[in-house]
Amino acid sequence: MSEELNQVEVKSFEIGDKVTGQVTKVEEKQVLVAVPGSKLDGIIPISELSSLHIEKASDAVHEGDQLELEVLKVEEEALILSKRKVDAEKAWESLEQKFQSGEVFETEVKDVVKGGLVVDLGVRGFVPASLVESYFVEDFSDYKGSNLTFKIVELDKEKNRLILSHRAVVEEEKGKQKQNRLGALQAGQIIDGRVQRITDFGAFVDIGGIDGLVHISQLSYEHVDKPSDVVQEGQQVQVKVLSVDRDNERISLSIKETLPGPWINIAEKAPKGSILEGTVKRLVSYGAFVEVFPGVEGLVHISQIAHKHIGTPHEVLKEGQEVKVKVLDANENVQRLSLSIKELLEKEVEENLDYELPEESKGFQLGEVIGDKLKNLRK
Repeated sequence: MSEELNQVEVKSFEIGDKVTGQVTKVEEKQVLVAVPGSKLDGIIPISELSSLHIEKASDAVHEGDQLELEVLKVEEEALILSKRKVDAEKAWESLEQKFQSGEVFETEVKDVVKGGLVVDLGVRGFVPASLVESYFVEDFSDYKGSNLTFKIVELDKEKNRLILSHRAVVEEEKGKQKQNRLGALQAGQIIDGRVQRITDFGAFVDIGGIDGLVHISQLSYEHVDKPSDVVQEGQQVQVKVLSVDRDNERISLSIKETLPGPWINIAEKAPKGSILEGTVKRLVSYGAFVEVFPGVEGLVHISQIAHKHIGTPHEVLKEGQEVKVKVLDANENVQRLSLSIKELLEKEVEENLDYELPEESKGFQLGEVIGDKLKNLRK
């Protein structure tokens, strides 16, 4: 063995040379390395072990490790070496390929610093807080030591700048899910969803990675002034798909159409002959539509509005007026309700009642009155 060692050529090294060394001792702030062909000890300062800040050398290497190194300085008694520079040189080449191809890769979060996360990819990679998630994160402490997927969004070897994004990966995946979800949706489907946000004109509902709009008119059979009167953010709801516009990624949904229809059991809710209160919703030439239940309007035909003859319903009624109506007929199958206002009104007194004799004629018999008239005619 000693003969083999004697046969190893003693080399003289220069700054920038690449060497291979074996770790012989790990101290707190430096590592000792045996370099074949060198009479000098190899020393790696702790600052040259990793692209990241480390507290002690044992965090980066262990005794017996074979390392690829670069000569930083040749001193009389030692070679000052760097593991960091070799790792970085190899890393930049690989990272450039990942950057150009848009590759998604997984790595461990080594540290949490002010403004974001730090990873070790042979060079220090930084993940700004705004590029960690697609939502606001107040405390990143739980991220340290976890594995996340990343894409490189900025790379500059000259400035030693490497910016990564986990958010880009998440949003890209959401985009794929959205397209898949859009492709699978069909009008008429009834699915579960969650109210994401509420606007003046309706509510946006998450139906599995994609939002659809429930217009205010589709929230309830009743009239809705404000969507927040009917639904709340975070509420689980069932919706019916009304339409899917894949080109513009728009989905129209309805909560109303998943609810029991207002005409269900209408004959029980409004039996023939019953008296209901309602609101005049529309006036047309042939009558008035009166809402007696949310979403249920019945027709009061013009002939059933008043006892007297009227030319148009506007002569007697106005929209928004509260009225009492009597149910003439209720048909659930054709969603028709016939109503009457007239039948709840007292019939007007006839103008031509039986003729009443003047006061002074009382006490006379009719025959006497007629007899007197006949005598006058004879004269």
